[in-house]
Amino acid sequence: MTDSFAEVAGVRVSTDHLIGGERVPSAERFDDLSPIDGRVLARVSAGGADEADAAVRAAAEAFAGWAELGPEGRLTHLLRLAELIDDNVERLAAVECEDMAMLLESLRARVIARGARNYRAYAELAAQHAERAWSSNGTDNRVVRMPAGPAVVITPWNAPFMLSTWKTAPALAAGCTVVLKPAEWSPLSCSLLADLTVEAGLPPGVFNLVQGSGEAAGAALVSHPGVRRISFTGSPETARAIGRAAAENLVPFTGELGGKGPLLVFADADLDGAASRAAQMYDDAGQVCLAGTRLLVDGEVVDEFRERFDAAVDAQVLGDPREAETTISPLIHPDHLDRVEGFVERARERGDRIVRGGRRAEIGGLFYEPTLIEPASNDSEIVQREVFGPVLTLQTFAGEAGGIELANSTAYGLSAVICTRSAARAERVGRAVRAGTTWVNAFLVRDLTAPFGGMGISGIGREGGDYALDFYSDLKTLQIKQGSTPLD
Repeated sequence: MTDSFAEVAGVRVSTDHLIGGERVPSAERFDDLSPIDGRVLARVSAGGADEADAAVRAAAEAFAGWAELGPEGRLTHLLRLAELIDDNVERLAAVECEDMAMLLESLRARVIARGARNYRAYAELAAQHAERAWSSNGTDNRVVRMPAGPAVVITPWNAPFMLSTWKTAPALAAGCTVVLKPAEWSPLSCSLLADLTVEAGLPPGVFNLVQGSGEAAGAALVSHPGVRRISFTGSPETARAIGRAAAENLVPFTGELGGKGPLLVFADADLDGAASRAAQMYDDAGQVCLAGTRLLVDGEVVDEFRERFDAAVDAQVLGDPREAETTISPLIHPDHLDRVEGFVERARERGDRIVRGGRRAEIGGLFYEPTLIEPASNDSEIVQREVFGPVLTLQTFAGEAGGIELANSTAYGLSAVICTRSAARAERVGRAVRAGTTWVNAFLVRDLTAPFGGMGISGIGREGGDYALDFYSDLKTLQIKQGSTPLD
């Protein structure tokens, strides 16, 4: 390992920023630890105000040329980037597994390839866009998308590569230039993404990477007067600080801010399918914002559901995420393990019933047992706050109205899962539950053209499809008086 590069899973990864097409080091560095065994993977450049300013200036200088390419010109670059991601799935998956500890097979089979689909989908969507056109009051009218300018994208430590492509793809397709700040706990696959943008021929400054903490690099980026859009995924607390900084410069801001999703199981549901789906919420050690962490089960079938759920969880295997038999990986960082454990200990002290798990796993490391808690009250902290770990709660309800009331009883509103065989109930409850995305008898099925975001403290704004392309654009109405221009 050197200060400029690290060897991770046999892959050489730059540990420096990418600014204006060049790798730029910082005097200060931070240690990036592997969740698998705690070893130091890399010593990563820690950016601050100087690096943030240089990156935004580089993005501003590159903006005019990138915008002038138009959607078709940008399409060529982004399709090439998608091809390069497909060609490098194994390398990207190996590095992200070491850095974040997501299951290697999941990364290989679906997660990394989703990055390539993101760039293809948004580039093609932008190129196929038809301007809205109409006539009124003696004028011909069109709505024109104009690229907004340099965009700051701040991504979380879970699924860092995929989520970075999910945000940067529409920004680049819309004609914005980008400064990406990945989370300091898992920055390495994003560094590889930066290399691929250079290989794909994106002009210098179109894609920039600044690494470091949120307090230093992140704060400097979101407060920079040269930034015209900000997109963030993380906690509501951080989003409030970003929102204040964005307001100072009147910069549009979108945030996906976590969830406390309900998983509703009605008496008519396929209980085997519902129990299997509920056990799936422990995947990636529960570090998934969309997870249905509040199991809400019709009291008539709760015993039958619990029997099936326990069997499904008993089949889970905690272990090395590089091994094929592993189904539950370790938590990301010692600090996060402490946080998850703190939630469970406070729940125990306050009278909530721990019905399974509730302690660090005997295998050691950063593993925490899959935990199920029956809260003493719906007001319990364990019900009302996001844990972001392998911790679910179980509550019962009577009747459809009771299930909906419990589902809507937190400040969050990112996602929900409904299990029922009734099409009429699926429609009624699906419309009544307050969540940005609601699945019926499914989970984690995503259509890239659909809006994505949260209600309540789960988010502000929407990503996905034209919703994302509009966010990264300034929309202009162009009106031309009929008969006032000669025919070409």
